[in-house]
Amino acid sequence: MSRTLEDNDNHTRTALGEQEPLIPTKKPKKPRTPLPKLQLSILLLIQVAEPITSQCIYPFINQLISELDITGGDERKVGYYAGLIESLFSIAQAMTVLQWNRLSDRIGRKPVLLIGLMGLCGSMFAFGLSRTFMSLVISRCLNGILNGNIGIMKSMMGELTDSTNMAQGFSMIPIVWCAGAAFGYNSPFMGGALARPHDRWPTVFSGSFWIKYPYFLPCATASAFTACCFLVILIFLKETLPTKQKGKQIDNSTVESTFQQEEILDGIIPSSSLSPSSDTILQPPTPPSLRSLLIPSILIPVANYGTLALVEIAMLALQPLFYSTPIELGGLGFSPSTIGTWMGLFGFVDGLFQVIFFARVVERWGPKVLFMVSMGCFIPIFAIFPILSWVAGIWGVGMFVWFLLSCQLVLMVVLDMAYACILMFVTSSAPSKLSLGAINGLGQTTASVARAIGPAMSTSLFAVSIQYNILGGNGVYAFLLVLSCGALYLASRLPDELQDRD
Repeated sequence: MSRTLEDNDNHTRTALGEQEPLIPTKKPKKPRTPLPKLQLSILLLIQVAEPITSQCIYPFINQLISELDITGGDERKVGYYAGLIESLFSIAQAMTVLQWNRLSDRIGRKPVLLIGLMGLCGSMFAFGLSRTFMSLVISRCLNGILNGNIGIMKSMMGELTDSTNMAQGFSMIPIVWCAGAAFGYNSPFMGGALARPHDRWPTVFSGSFWIKYPYFLPCATASAFTACCFLVILIFLKETLPTKQKGKQIDNSTVESTFQQEEILDGIIPSSSLSPSSDTILQPPTPPSLRSLLIPSILIPVANYGTLALVEIAMLALQPLFYSTPIELGGLGFSPSTIGTWMGLFGFVDGLFQVIFFARVVERWGPKVLFMVSMGCFIPIFAIFPILSWVAGIWGVGMFVWFLLSCQLVLMVVLDMAYACILMFVTSSAPSKLSLGAINGLGQTTASVARAIGPAMSTSLFAVSIQYNILGGNGVYAFLLVLSCGALYLASRLPDELQDRD
């Protein structure tokens, strides 16, 4: 009798097992969380303020250097001093951005943002009043040293979004940056029309002050915009760091215990180092040490961010140089107005594409596939440069040249999606919100160093390639192609999926 019951039980288990699917079904898709639009809009003001303050000096810096007689009358040295002034911002920012982000993990995001905006406001005001090379250097360095806001803003973006709406939130960062850069640099308004106001509007700006400080107005305008951002953020922006949010009771023991568990899983600390009762001890949560964050799951996204910044800034520095170089020297011989119109068209198309398509594309393909496709665009972009030079040298700038330039523009639009993707990977790599500021600061430091190196690297290689006829003047493109292949390999090391932050 018992044998018969056992056989029946086994038969029942087999029948039930045969009904189970061999391939596990996918988890149901989470509904998309609505974005906190008001808080994101306020936060993105910072993304507008930084390019305005960092780039509004570009249209007049060469003229300012000449008028202050810094070069001793040698106009050939103007570019050297102007380039030094321009790059000081990135260099100074790279030295301090990690420290500012680490501080935001302890005292909160909002106080550090406000300190940074005060620094931007004061340093721009001082730059407009500078009359010596040393005062220009000091005010420009202060602009970078006191500004860790970009990394902190990305940390806050990560805290305001979740895994369902992260793509929509991070897609706004490069768009708003382009808008700020266009207003500060490419647009003739901020850096162009407001410079030397006593020449343009002598009846309004007729005092001796405007003659002595001809470039104070654009700097003061950028400073005033930053001051407005300061007031808006002070009044309306809410703190996002969990341990500093008002009105929320944080279970310190739960936060600490959860972070310790994540560290054990990642191999940061051995499980034997925790006593059996350690998870019951109430201790205020503290950010992890920087050394504990130097693990592959964090370093690989950060390295990809730095590599993307290096190759892209090298391309952006090379582009106008190639466009303006005479055809007989391997360029296209474009006028400044043609270069500005073409780059402005790229900015418009790029922004429109990111707003409409990025979230849909990343939802369909996934961030890793999209990032690798975007990074792969560097290869044909750099390959088109020598083809353009060869075609223009034989037939001049005709329809085929414009066709190739259009193909390059389309590839650059696709490439620009890489930034939002890699920012998602960097943010998702944080083991807890207590380390989000440090990780974004590490990424921003890497990117700032890359942006300080990239322009000099590509433009110098361009000049050397032409001067010594390396690969027929195309040595710079060969080097950048190899660098692009290395960047694509590094991209393949990213995890296939984003870490679930929820």
